[in-house]
Amino acid sequence: MNYTPPQLRTVNVIRYVTPLREGGSLPAIAEADDEFLYVLKFRGAGQGVKALIAELIGGEIARLLGFKVPELVFANLDEAFGRSEADEEIQDLLKFSVGLNLALHYLSGAITFDPAVTVVDSKLASQIVWFDCLLTNVDRTARNTNMLIWHKELWMIDNGAALYFHHSWNNWKEMATRPFLQVKDHVLLPRANQLDIVDAEFKAILTPEKIRDIVALIPDEWVTYRDFEETPDEVRNIYAEFLITRLTASEIFVTAAKQALYAGI
Repeated sequence: MNYTPPQLRTVNVIRYVTPLREGGSLPAIAEADDEFLYVLKFRGAGQGVKALIAELIGGEIARLLGFKVPELVFANLDEAFGRSEADEEIQDLLKFSVGLNLALHYLSGAITFDPAVTVVDSKLASQIVWFDCLLTNVDRTARNTNMLIWHKELWMIDNGAALYFHHSWNNWKEMATRPFLQVKDHVLLPRANQLDIVDAEFKAILTPEKIRDIVALIPDEWVTYRDFEETPDEVRNIYAEFLITRLTASEIFVTAAKQALYAGI
């Protein structure tokens, strides 16, 4: 199979449609100049560009591994965009988000995944649990599954809470080899009984070269914005090395996930 490094389109936001207030960072449905609707994630929100970086890396790794993920695009927000917004909170958010943001294609008509209604087969459950352990995604619980059913298929959304090592940053090497203890709360853990099989399959797909290609998508504009003292290349290298180290030591998080699974049976 021929491999093509990932690329993201860039769109210009032309209309703010409505806020999605169930999201802690106040994302919004917005229309872009390609006439599509997107769920827009703002760089000026509480977690700043780090949430966008986690969303970008998580979304593109998920796509590479074969999960169904809405298209990600860079979304440019013009300086004049928020001037007519009546809500002061939204106006401030738009003002602090001028420039390059991130957006996911809006899946119109999708419904929230409910584990009591939709049964996920054990292989797919194991794949998603493995993926979230790799990315240290704390936000795929029964209370907030961050998955949708669209056209009778399971779609993964919202990886902004992943890669939480970058909120402290300095001890990333140590955090790369830690088990993911929060897996005990993962909504799909009870059905994830094929983790060893998935570990071997996904490690064969997710090579260091492909990880670096995905991390290379992080715009310079994001890593010079705030919270980073390193150069853009140094920041991208830390993300890549964290993921490569974590992948190399995957037996640590796989073992922890299996222990959490059997403890709950």
